Amino acid sequence: MSGTGDAQERLRRWRLVLGGDGADGTGCELRGQDAAMDAALSALYGSRRPDGQGGVGTRTAGLGASAPNVARWLGDIRTYFPTSVVQVMQRDAIERLGLSALLLEPEMLEAVEADVHLVGTLLSLNKVMPETTKETARAVVRKVVQQLEAQLSTRTRATLGGALDRSARISRPRHRDIDWDRTIRANLKNYLPEHRTVVPERLVGHGRAAQSVKKDVVLCIDQSGSMAASVVYASVFGAVLASMRAIATRLVVFDTAVVDLTDELDDPVDVLFGTQLGGGTDINRALAYCQSQITRPADTVVVLISDLYEGGIRDEMLKRVAAMKASGVQFVALLALSDEGAPSYDRDHAAALAALGAPAFACTPDLFPEVMAAAIEKRPLPIPDMTEQR
Repeated sequence: MSGTGDAQERLRRWRLVLGGDGADGTGCELRGQDAAMDAALSALYGSRRPDGQGGVGTRTAGLGASAPNVARWLGDIRTYFPTSVVQVMQRDAIERLGLSALLLEPEMLEAVEADVHLVGTLLSLNKVMPETTKETARAVVRKVVQQLEAQLSTRTRATLGGALDRSARISRPRHRDIDWDRTIRANLKNYLPEHRTVVPERLVGHGRAAQSVKKDVVLCIDQSGSMAASVVYASVFGAVLASMRAIATRLVVFDTAVVDLTDELDDPVDVLFGTQLGGGTDINRALAYCQSQITRPADTVVVLISDLYEGGIRDEMLKRVAAMKASGVQFVALLALSDEGAPSYDRDHAAALAALGAPAFACTPDLFPEVMAAAIEKRPLPIPDMTEQR
């Protein structure tokens, strides 16, 4: 009986995967909740046409362009599937069935499961969004931003706080500022075995980073459409960095124009609605602006977040990077700041940056604090396996 039950369960699962076309070969009939789940899947994945109308040999269910139908479907998938699956299905619905226009209606925004990708879609629609929808859209974006801040802020502050202290070590510390562990390590050569002690010829101390600005950080963010998730994460991190008194943070976004959003950093939602996803890319112009804002190169970290598809002057862009590095700036190039997997990027430009000593790599939000800590301390960056990003 157990073997029969396992076989039936496998057939049921295959039936849900294959969709029930005549040639699926399972011979399995779905009832109750299984049938409802199948209908929800069919509405999204059962048609080859974006209007939801099936052709010969296809499943003919679809969402069409009806707001009530979409609202009902959104409710169904939240009933039958976990949140992570709901978010994937919503994203697929927007892409496959052309539902972006329906997100301009407040009722739709209230029904969807908010995540980073939905925020990116809303930002791309920002300029055409009616006033009746904007407040609802801001509420959706704020919900996601608050969730991200809660996830990312504590670890970021702790990691960078330690890096700032270590980078500000002083050679003549007061007693309370002595880093005893590093002092002992630095003086092991002065160990006197007969006295079983180390003579601390050189003292290593912590700086008092919280009392003044120790590092300048410039986040330079590509706001082309393909960088939507990176823009969201970078804006949240920018707000977290700006809340640390020891770091002076500047946030710059660009396409073919350059916009400085530093004054909005106290509210990442304002930062996000100040971006305009889409358009071209002029990295050289953006770096020229960032370079003009640098006053303490030896204490500055510039983070370029871009897929490097440059529409501006390539050679000038590389010269600016070389000049910044020669002046003492720590330059970090991130192809993406997201969890979306291997990014698409310009490999020639990435190789050219690597030749200048600025390797370009994709970075997950979890890794970003470690990358920034390494840049602040001027030690090698924790670059992930590049074979996975090629």
